[in-house]
This record gives sequence, structure tokens and C-alpha cells, in this order.
Amino acid sequence: MSRFNLNNTPLWTALITPLTQQGKVDFACLAQLVMKQQEANNGILLLGSTGEGLALTEQEQKEIVDFVVSLQPTVPLMVAVGGFNLQQQKKWIEYCNGLAIDAYLLASPIYAKPGKSGQLLWFSELLRTADKPCMIYNVPSRSGVDLDPDMLSTLCEIDGFWAIKEASGSLDRFHQYREACPSVKLYSGDDGLFPDHAADNAAGLVSVCANAWPRETRQFVDYHLKNRTYPLADEWLEAVDSLFSVANPIPLKVLMHHQGEINTPYLRSPLTHLELDSTERLVGANEAIRRWSHQINQATGNTFTQPQPETQEI
Repeated sequence: MSRFNLNNTPLWTALITPLTQQGKVDFACLAQLVMKQQEANNGILLLGSTGEGLALTEQEQKEIVDFVVSLQPTVPLMVAVGGFNLQQQKKWIEYCNGLAIDAYLLASPIYAKPGKSGQLLWFSELLRTADKPCMIYNVPSRSGVDLDPDMLSTLCEIDGFWAIKEASGSLDRFHQYREACPSVKLYSGDDGLFPDHAADNAAGLVSVCANAWPRETRQFVDYHLKNRTYPLADEWLEAVDSLFSVANPIPLKVLMHHQGEINTPYLRSPLTHLELDSTERLVGANEAIRRWSHQINQATGNTFTQPQPETQEI
């Protein structure tokens, strides 16, 4: 079972995996990233697509989870379960069941593109293997399939089905899931659509942006959960667009290297920071988010301040 009331965590950061110049996991840097998310009181998701989970070896995945658990963070930890081999994913869950983590993110099997019956079989097996709450992830742009609302409704009969992460880009699909699974928490998986999802009673956000702006993104989420119909600010629209100008997490790692948050912008092949030939747009977005935060502080009387890290040249 989870050590936390997960419903009290409206923001989960899909954490990146920092790498050294030799392409190894940078554990010292990872510890600093975990600390900054903890300071912002954000939940942490390990080994998702933003964390390049499928590009890491099984041993590296275990080392990352073991290491973060050893830090004993005071915020909940979620671990991603992805791939295409059901028995391997069940073994991964069984391994993590013995660790001090709090939830799983269950993704559709990659490449296989199962239909309704196959989806039901896949998720049923994973849910019954897990002894911690599970968030089921709909991301057809990566998995190739859109999860069926009726299938998800059937899964509600299984204990442990706690939440859905909806990242199809469809407002209609978000609403359909909410109608099909009223007892399940529904999280936005799209930073840019979060205000719309909040207006449709989202429980929170699983965020890419929160890597670069952990405290500002928490402000963003808290603000929109309080003001459910407030539109997306221009600063956030530009920020989100800049972070997805090429495949995630390429722009994110480039920006965080510029911020001085990570030591290299390196990714695992086939992704590479060389896809991005300019940082100008990212730097502009970074400055705009800082200004937005300051404006919100003034408007709400919040005394929040964000330290300005030194920047590094790419």
C-alpha cells in the first residue's frame, strides 16, 4: 500500500534521467533533482517516457529506483511500468512491490496495439500483480492505441485501480473517461491542456514542465485547480510549445542544462540534443515563466520566490 494519501498530490513530475558525459546515469545530479521536487512538494514519477525509461537497461532501472528510494524523499514516488512483454512487466512490479514506493504508472504495451480485449487482459494482469495503487496511462501518440472507456470501466472492478493519466490531446476523451470511471481520479498528462482538464474536474497533472520549473508548475496547478475555468496564460502556452518543439525530453534536457540543473544535455540514442539547433526560444520561455510566477505572487499576495541558478552554455 501507499505511504501517502495520493489524492493530496495534485502534481506529479515525470522526472528526467540525467546522464554524465560518458552516458551513464548521473546519480549525484539525480539526487539534486529529487530534492528540488521535494522542496516544491511534487510527487515524483520515475522511468516514464520523459525519464527515457525504455532506453535504460533493466539493471539501470533497478539502480535508479533503489537509489531514489534510499534518499527517503518526503513526497510520494511512482514507478512506470512499460514495454511489451507481460511476464517481464509483472516481474518488474514484483520487484518494486518490495520497495518503499507508492504507486505505479501502467502504460499500454508498445507497438502491439491491442484492441479492447487485449487491453483488458494486459491491465488486469498488471493490476492484480501490483500491491500499490495504479494509474493507467492513455498516450496513443506513443502506444498506437486509444484506451477504450468501456474497458476502463470494467477495470474499475479490480482493487488498486486508482487513477488515469489522459494524454491523448482530446478533451472529449478526457470527459468520456470521467463519465466511464467516476470513482477513479483523472489526471491530465498534457501541460498545455491542463486548464481545460481542470475545468472538467481533473484531480491534477502529470507534468513535463515541472522538471524545469518545479515550484512554478506547482503554482500553475494549484492556481488552475482553484480557478477551474481560467484560460491558459500565454507564457505557459509558449513554454509548453517550446518544450515539445522536437521529441520530449530533448528540449527539456537542453533547457535544464542551460539552467545549470543538469551537467549535460545528453540523451540515450536514438534521441540526441543535436536535434535542437537553438536555445533562444527555450531561454525566452524560461524568462516568461519566471515573470508569470512573479505576477501571480503579486496578484495573490504569495511571497513565493524562486532562486535563480547559474546558467551553463550548451
